[in-house]
Amino acid sequence: MKQHYLTACLAIASAAAATANAQTGNEATAEPRIKVIVSAIGEGWLQRPNAVSDSALLLSATPGYSAAQAGGVSALPFVNGLGDDRLKIRIDGMEITSACANHMNAPLSYIDPSQVGRIEVLAGVTPVSTGGDSIGGTVTVKSAAPVFAETADALRSTGRITMNAGSNGETINSGISAGIASDRWSLGYSAAYARGHSYDDGDGQRVLASLYESINQSAVLALRGKDQQLTLRAGIQHIPYQGFPNQYMDMTGNDGKFANLGYVGRFGWGELDGSAYWQRTNHDMGFFTPERRGMMPMVTRGRNAGYALKATLPWGDAGKLRVGHEYHTFRLDDYWPAVPGSMMMGPQTYVNINDGQRDRVALYGEAETVHNAQWTSLLGARWESVRMDAGDVQPYSNNMMNAADAAAAAAFNARSRRQRDSNLDLTALGRFEADASTTYELAAARKTRSPNLYERYSWGRGTMAMTMTNWFGDGNGYVGNIDLKPETAYTLGFTAHWHGAGTAGWFVKLNPYYSRVQDYIDVDVLGQFHPYMRMSASGALLRFANHDAKLYGANLSWSVPVASRSSFGSFTFTGNAAYARGKRTDGGDLYRIMPFNALLTLEHTSGAWHNQIETKLVSRKDRVDARRLEPKTAGYALLNARTAYQVRKNVRLTAGVSNLLDKEYADPLGGVYLSGLRADGGALRPLPGHGRSIDVGISVDL
Repeated sequence: MKQHYLTACLAIASAAAATANAQTGNEATAEPRIKVIVSAIGEGWLQRPNAVSDSALLLSATPGYSAAQAGGVSALPFVNGLGDDRLKIRIDGMEITSACANHMNAPLSYIDPSQVGRIEVLAGVTPVSTGGDSIGGTVTVKSAAPVFAETADALRSTGRITMNAGSNGETINSGISAGIASDRWSLGYSAAYARGHSYDDGDGQRVLASLYESINQSAVLALRGKDQQLTLRAGIQHIPYQGFPNQYMDMTGNDGKFANLGYVGRFGWGELDGSAYWQRTNHDMGFFTPERRGMMPMVTRGRNAGYALKATLPWGDAGKLRVGHEYHTFRLDDYWPAVPGSMMMGPQTYVNINDGQRDRVALYGEAETVHNAQWTSLLGARWESVRMDAGDVQPYSNNMMNAADAAAAAAFNARSRRQRDSNLDLTALGRFEADASTTYELAAARKTRSPNLYERYSWGRGTMAMTMTNWFGDGNGYVGNIDLKPETAYTLGFTAHWHGAGTAGWFVKLNPYYSRVQDYIDVDVLGQFHPYMRMSASGALLRFANHDAKLYGANLSWSVPVASRSSFGSFTFTGNAAYARGKRTDGGDLYRIMPFNALLTLEHTSGAWHNQIETKLVSRKDRVDARRLEPKTAGYALLNARTAYQVRKNVRLTAGVSNLLDKEYADPLGGVYLSGLRADGGALRPLPGHGRSIDVGISVDL
């Protein structure tokens, strides 16, 4: 990855904002100059892996970042050991909540990689203006910015067609976009289609129930005047099916709709940034593959709505003061229709979450101060009120087969379920420019996150009902806890950045961090069971519970030109390495902590050619969460190669091979292979990773 794509220096953040301003006139506003950007990926070519259908995988070359495997378009992102709901994920300003007890419709699954214009990842200590209700960091995703004509007397038309295909799983990923604009208005449309059959592992064995299909469409209308811009986006998603080999259920349908309105204005007193959004999800789970037989429909309906207002004012000689207000509301209904003729799943509809409500109101302020040519600081505070509630529930029936659920429903309905959390975030960051090639940053924060609706309000105590609440891919069963407290993380981070001059120069960056989390939402063990009644396999029955925890580690990244003016072109050696540990203070390791891993890349550029050879190294995972029966995984090394050739100004060809040596391995964060256990029996083993895939692609700008 090139230096200008992998950065934590403040200059890159400022340059990115300036570039966006130059392209759109008004879309980008004054973001904090001092914020630890772990990675910033823009409109590049080779920094995007070939044939990727999942936007969460676009960041796979980022130090400290990992993605837990799920469905073909629904991987869950992790930063420094904290992921999923512990990250604040915003897509064009929208906060989208997973409307599924298995988090099959994770926020990043709602935008196709071909529709992404830019992604920023901020780790751990994030400015209060970039979001609250998270302790792990912020992932900001922006669609391609509207493009305007340069002069008033002509219209500007744009278009792009992309097509990628992969041999493993016979994947197809395609996208099309088109637009027409004057210097005052811009109208655009984009569509993306992704499909894949079940993939093969490195041993040539088919990984069952890993097929998928996804369709995304969106339109944008933007209007701009002098120092102002209004942008309206709307879109729909249709996923007719998506298999989840590490879950008991599959997605049999996911339909999403959204609309968001953004405004940016510059005035004599400062800048105003406002947005409002609405998003709705209709989600169904069940079985659609031969390896998963039977009938058990599950229906989820979710709705997100909210707005955000931010004003940026001058502060001191060169600083800025930001104040803001945000509101987000989420509604959830989760029910399981009765199965005709079933004594266990009927005759009533099982009501899992009834009128679930989660409302957040936030106020914040932060001051960015430039003390002198060397010192810059950022201080911020954010207060949030989170209100949650849910209605009465019911089991399938009150017979003996559902006795545990019937008793749990009665106890749930008999008590008050309304909860209110008052959360306070505090952030302090300092940056010191020691000289032209050395920068140091020190950051500290208090960050909070309230439980999600399933953590508080899932109530079933029967084994089957408990296993239906599981977004961890571990084969276990979970039940909620109304009395959960919010998580509070105290994080300290340091970044040392040594670099040469210019964007093509060298850099080395080291980022150690430490976080202590009070009331970390983990689990208590209630019992055990045998998944699919296989006596050779074991699962745990767990209840969400607060326990203190600590996480620490370090990320290292670098880029070193090897030969920049040779007759064979330029060569650059880039890479990163990450180490993380997560432990409960009362003993035991946390779940889904990535072991030591490194990415080593040799890049070559010569004229129209751009080539990469990379090696992904992952250590053995032997520090596992015993409470969740987390499997150990062996260490492995994967070799990947890719190339791109600029045929002409508007045509680009790409090709590559992933897992070139067809290595057999298991992803340390992938959980367990449940669909294989269901079909073949035997032992419950880690989910196998992808085998070799030959990928080709083309992109044409019209």
